[in-house]
Amino acid sequence: MGCVRRLLTKAVDCQRASNLQDYETGAVTMSVMNLNPRIGLSFDGQCEAAFEFYERCLNGKVAFMLRWGESPMAKDAPAEWEGKILRATFVIGDTTLLGADALPGSYEAPQGFSILLGPQDPDETDRLFHALAENGIVRMPLQETFWARRFGVVTDQFGIPWTFNCEKPE
Repeated sequence: MGCVRRLLTKAVDCQRASNLQDYETGAVTMSVMNLNPRIGLSFDGQCEAAFEFYERCLNGKVAFMLRWGESPMAKDAPAEWEGKILRATFVIGDTTLLGADALPGSYEAPQGFSILLGPQDPDETDRLFHALAENGIVRMPLQETFWARRFGVVTDQFGIPWTFNCEKPE
């Protein structure tokens, strides 16, 4: 039993060490991880309208939409929720936004984050900002700053916060 425990302990120690230090050379290595967060947005019954709005404003594409009533989870939602969205995917460039309508009584308004858009063209930044500000709340008007040609913050009509940063050329 002691022999097996020592072998298992050595195997675990070797695995830990392989991520940090090579036993033979003593060289320290760093594990490289790519961070590609997928943003999941929660809505209070407005996911479909929001994603169609984003499709128009951002020139992206709603790639997938599954309604509560069409899913194996239909029994978990009230009957009036069958047309609401269980899962949706919106693609713009190489970025994907996920969305869903939270079940009644479980929706929580977004807080503590914003989706950062970084157009390179000031005119495109203006267009996008004003499009997403439609029926929304401008938190910081679009303006020039010491680091950006355009910077502004808006919460759209669906309660989603957006930050715009059109950087100055180097």
